[in-house]
Amino acid sequence: MRVAALTSSSRVVSTERGTGERRGSLGDEKQVVTIADGWHRASRHPSHHRGDDTQTDVALPRSAVARVDIGGHVVERVADGLGSPSCLHWMDETWLIVCDRDGRILALELDGEFSEPLVLLTDLNAPHGALDWTDSDNGTRRLFVSEQGSLSAYDISSSPPSEWDLSQPQVLVSGVPSGSHQTNTVMPDGQGGLIWHSGSTCNICEEQDERNAALMRVDPWNGSTEVIASGVRNSYDGVWMPGVGYLFTDNGRDWEGGHPPEELNLLLEGSDYGWPDDDPEHPVPDGTVGPIAEFAPHSSANGIDLRPANSSLPGGERTVYVSIFGSWNTVIPVGKEIVRVDIVEDPSSAQGWRGEVSLVLEGLSTPLPLRFHPSGDLYYAEYGHGTLYRVTAS
Repeated sequence: MRVAALTSSSRVVSTERGTGERRGSLGDEKQVVTIADGWHRASRHPSHHRGDDTQTDVALPRSAVARVDIGGHVVERVADGLGSPSCLHWMDETWLIVCDRDGRILALELDGEFSEPLVLLTDLNAPHGALDWTDSDNGTRRLFVSEQGSLSAYDISSSPPSEWDLSQPQVLVSGVPSGSHQTNTVMPDGQGGLIWHSGSTCNICEEQDERNAALMRVDPWNGSTEVIASGVRNSYDGVWMPGVGYLFTDNGRDWEGGHPPEELNLLLEGSDYGWPDDDPEHPVPDGTVGPIAEFAPHSSANGIDLRPANSSLPGGERTVYVSIFGSWNTVIPVGKEIVRVDIVEDPSSAQGWRGEVSLVLEGLSTPLPLRFHPSGDLYYAEYGHGTLYRVTAS
């Protein structure tokens, strides 16, 4: 049983063979809602994350289901058995690709309810990214998989994942050093290529390989790389926003108290984003680019996705949702939440944009990847429990 502390009026909508519990008074005071998760597993944290999984768990039958209305948001557990989910990628309205950091790539079919996970690949090295991609020139489809230190491509057909032959991978890039962090998401670059996020090997150091602490452009056929942003300590995910550009999360150095905040950045190709020179006296060193939005220091901002126009969840055409994994590097735990960031024009900002952050869900466990479904519903996965949740408006 998971305890989720949530704001605003919270009420249990329905439970089947599970439990729902609420403590506290109604109104604007903080509520505590117990969500039956169906099983218990000790939470684990990837080396690149800061997490303090302080919570109460009680083993329940695997079939336990909970659906709760949280201040206008309906949160439902819709799938489990996902290992340690580190990425989500919707191929279309039916198929969801999931990275399991324990070494697998999974596929789930949505037909009213989710199917049991279909195992596509095994024995991988900590996969953190997957992308179904179509070449705009010739229509060829490829599945890209980001592992620790490497990026591979698999030629796929237009048939469902259950019919794919993934026995012949092409290793596009290999040998990127890993340490405290690793290579993360892979996304389209908007020009027929790929953007690949690569973390630093350390907390604070001078990297020996320019591919670390960087965003890279990668050719999807021959694997040639080009660093398009440096000084990016540990960027986990990114997304394109029409009319604005490529937004990406980044997590700053540890062990310096309230410095620095986690960041939401706007990509300016060829720019330096400050690490490792961004000490408390120089939060945005001369000649570097600062963030357009900030999150609590050491809270670990990771998954990000653009709110689609058809979503019933709060926001507008320039809204992104971000998962805040949670911190182990603070005296008082922070994070464990999902926030929205509204991007607004700001002539006083160096880049002409700034982000306004507001809370959507709090008191979660280990939220890591998130993606909007084409229907506008939001899905996020709990890394520490291998579970998938859907968020809709009530």
